[in-house]
Amino acid sequence: MKFSSLVQRIGGDGADAWLIHYAALAARERGEDAIILSVGDPDLATPEAVVARAVEALHAGDTHYTPVRGRMALRTAIAEQHYRRCGQLVNPEQVVVLSGAQNALMVALLCLSETGDEVLSLDPMYPTYPATLEASGARVIRVPLNPQNGFRFDLDAMRRAITPRSRVLTFATPGNPTGLILSEEDLAGIADVAREHDLWIVADEVYAGLAPGGSVPSLARELPERVVTIGSLSKTHAMCGWRLGWMVGPRELIDHTENLVLCMLYGLPGFIQEAAVTALGIAGEAEQRAREYCDRRAALMLEHMQGIPGISALVPQAGMFMLLDVRGTGLQGRSFAEGLFQEQRVSVIPGDAFGTQTLGFVRVGFATEEALIVEACRRMRLYCEALAAKRER
Repeated sequence: MKFSSLVQRIGGDGADAWLIHYAALAARERGEDAIILSVGDPDLATPEAVVARAVEALHAGDTHYTPVRGRMALRTAIAEQHYRRCGQLVNPEQVVVLSGAQNALMVALLCLSETGDEVLSLDPMYPTYPATLEASGARVIRVPLNPQNGFRFDLDAMRRAITPRSRVLTFATPGNPTGLILSEEDLAGIADVAREHDLWIVADEVYAGLAPGGSVPSLARELPERVVTIGSLSKTHAMCGWRLGWMVGPRELIDHTENLVLCMLYGLPGFIQEAAVTALGIAGEAEQRAREYCDRRAALMLEHMQGIPGISALVPQAGMFMLLDVRGTGLQGRSFAEGLFQEQRVSVIPGDAFGTQTLGFVRVGFATEEALIVEACRRMRLYCEALAAKRER
């Protein structure tokens, strides 16, 4: 039987990135002693008030169809948070509620690009980005961030990537896997490029609430006619499984998005939307909890990785992940990740899942119990010491 070309665009490296993770999950389900550092799902409970509101709404029968764009109360709350974060004043009609940031990103690109277009994205990038950005038929153009300068934004590299087919610039800030935040200077350069070449900008800010102060520099206020902002509650409120995210952008785009979502989702569950209103009402408290959680665990991981032979860490500015340069072990990222799982039952994501610039890296997540972080670092040390001993023989 024949499949559409879409199945090729949504497969490949992005799907393969999770093979070690899935193997670790299967091992744990069999009762084996596996430590999973390959996903960003914190061992925090969703705030009690949020759960209580969802349960209350369920008991009240809130299980019927909802407005496709999202309920007014929720879109108003999102618009208010957006203003607090970036200073752009928007109304609820510039907001659409979607099934997580991943869904929002795909919806945005389906409305902004098509076959023959090019979408620029910073490399390294989240593993599912290429498939998500190319679902419309557009082609992803990777803008390389050099590991030799800590993966800092390179405006010249972005300018070199521009062609007459360029349509959209997209980036995550804070980034995943780097945990780096684009600066005001970085964004000024991006704004110049977008104006010069008439490009859309799609800013994935799902980790913004974990940045110092709960926000990151933004272009939304400066370029309201061309900036689309993606957000969610997954990371800040420990609500990964609730699958609620959003898009904020120009009214005309959101109108088109509503037509697409009419065919795709037909509205999200009402009880989840009610819980999300509550979540946004306690955003300051929830985000502070998440920031303290991540800061404490990042420091713990850095402490216990000190002196591990062949490894150096890129210290993140925000988020739940850390990139480890493992080239000093004599291995590339995939071989290191496979060996670490086989020998020590610790799962991490190989760097090639994120792009061309991280072949010698792995990504580790520290959103887990502190005791597991310490034990994972101990096992990583044993694995690296064994590799070093082999090289010396």
